[in-house]
This record gives sequence, C-alpha cells and structure tokens, in this order.
Amino acid sequence: MASDVFFTDMRAKQGLSLLDKVEKLFERAGFDKFIKPKELVAVKVHFGEKGNTTYVRPQFIRRIVDKISALGGKPFLTDANTLYVGSRANAVDHLKTAAENGFGFSAAGAPVVIADGINGKDYVKVEVNLNNFKSVKVASAAYHANAMLVVSHFKGHEVSGFGGAIKNVGMGLGSRSGKQQMHSDLRPQVTADKCIGCATCYSWCPVGSIKITKKKAIIDEKKCIGCGECTVTCPEHAIGINWLSDPDTFQEKIVEYMAGVIKNKKDKMGYISFIMNVTPDCDCCSWSDAPIVGDVGIAASTDPVALDQACVDLVNKQQPLLNSRLDGYVTVEDKFGGVHPMVDWSVQLRYAEEIGLGTRKYNLIRI
Repeated sequence: MASDVFFTDMRAKQGLSLLDKVEKLFERAGFDKFIKPKELVAVKVHFGEKGNTTYVRPQFIRRIVDKISALGGKPFLTDANTLYVGSRANAVDHLKTAAENGFGFSAAGAPVVIADGINGKDYVKVEVNLNNFKSVKVASAAYHANAMLVVSHFKGHEVSGFGGAIKNVGMGLGSRSGKQQMHSDLRPQVTADKCIGCATCYSWCPVGSIKITKKKAIIDEKKCIGCGECTVTCPEHAIGINWLSDPDTFQEKIVEYMAGVIKNKKDKMGYISFIMNVTPDCDCCSWSDAPIVGDVGIAASTDPVALDQACVDLVNKQQPLLNSRLDGYVTVEDKFGGVHPMVDWSVQLRYAEEIGLGTRKYNLIRI
C-alpha cells in the first residue's frame, strides 16, 4: 500500500505565503492527530554549523511550533551533539551556535534542548536486533519525548548520497558514541598529489589522527575514528573514503539507529522536508555550496521512507543549475549520483522499507 506524501511548490501570493503553506501541510499530513495536550513534543531540527547558511530558517520552525502549542503540546527544539570538532560538539557550543543562527526563543517560540546532554553521554540504549546492531544509543531527550516532528533540509550528502528524514533522525539523534558506531567502517585516505598541506583537515579532526608533514596531510589509521569530517572539509578534495567493509553498511547503520529512535513512538511521528537550497553536501559543513537544482517546495508525511523517495524523485525532475557541481550535466537523471558517483543512495530506502519503517510507494498529493 502506498503512503500519502503532501507537497506544496514554491509559489506564494497575498494571503498565502510559504509560512502559511507550512501550516497547511501540518494539517493535511495529520500531525494534529497525534499531538495531545501537555505532551512533550520534540521538534528535530539541524541548527546549522557556524558558517553554514542553508539550514531550515527559524521562521518556518516557528509556524510548526505554534501549531503544536495551539494543540496543547509542549514543543522543544532539539538535536544531538556532533562527533567531529566544530561548533556543535558539546551542548555549550551547540546552544551558542543555535542562538547565533537565529534559533532563540523569541524567533522560534520554543526552548532548545541538546538531546544527548552537555558532552554527548546522555543516551538510552534501545534494543533493535538488526543486521549491524543489537542495540543503539539514542539521545535521551529524543527518547523521552512523547511525540516528534522531524524537520529536514533535503540536500546531498557526501557519504549517504542524500540527507533527508531518515538520516536526520538516524544519524542526527544518535549520541556522540552512537555516531562513532555508525562511522566505524569509514576510513579517509589522502591523495598526496592533491594535498596542499593547508591543515584544514587537521583542525577538524576530533582525535588528533592527522598531522602535516612536508606540506602533506598524513592520517594515523590507528587513531582515526572514521567521522569523515576531513573528507568533506578538505578544500582540494584530496581526502577520499576507504571503506573497511561494504560502503552500504554505513547507510544500513543509519536506518537501524532510526528504528531505535522511533521505536517507542508508534503513530507519534511526523516528518516535513524542505526541498530548498539543495546543496551537494550536508549542513554540518562550515559553508554552503551552490544548490545543484532550483528550489522545489516543501513535503510532509507520517512515512519517512515515502517522503525521502518522493523528495529524491522531485529533485531528479529538475534541471541542473549553472555554476553548481552539476554544471555541464544537463541530462543527468540522478542528481545526487551526479555529485556523489561512488554512493548508491537507494540503500537507505531499500533497507528502511525492508525492516518496516515505511514504503517507497507513495501518492503525491499537491496542496
């Protein structure tokens, strides 16, 4: 059976702004049906790394928060700390970054709670008994919330091909040690001919596994934890990925973490994705590259698999933009495959469907 995915394009007019459309999507997707008075409702967002500019804007989040509050729910904005060294690796820096990026109470209308605590050690072990994990480490604030709205910026991702609802939940709400578990099969590898010794990778490594010798980066594989941040932060694209096992395993692990996050929230989850500023890389970067396609719209569903599949399909119908990483690929059908040709992004969708998180079949309902 196909799941309903509700979609609105970017058109707006007097009396019907994009903010108004967010509220209509909230209602049509049926999010109001599972939010009860006095319940703690987590609004999973990505606050954006310092220097990033394409995360979902707080004005959109405010409309979602107001809808939850009107139903008597108690919304809070949340995300878990990052594995890599950046501006969100602990709760103090994370809260500061969220505020600097506009997610203060006055703008967003809800408090910010860092889901895995001050240093990423506040988590709950949830049994999943799946291919890669018997149990997963779910950030505690996410686990203890009564319901959850997942707000995703749909874009590319250097390791999973794209990042949507599945990755936002699975990777986003794993604790810091959980994130390391998901990255454990990934090892970066330096291409010496491309490396200029700028030391950008060195400054982002959380465990000091990189040193600069004779103007070249060298990675100590014994120290490396596989977070992958050197790969995405290298301005010369000199650091690629060396997989210890099948690269598809990384996506499977994300899916299994998502299964753990939503396990105690049956029929209490909603997902809304903004297919805008479709950058080739994720919002964990300290910059935002040019979008690969034009803004598409906003989509919502209670089925994260159907939602992600619909978003991929909508992006693939667009023309590549000039002066983007897809410049010159006028006829490329798979946009994310075009920017990340070594990644089969469909793995996360197939596996999520296989373990019962949703279906790839969907009815696209335009509003």
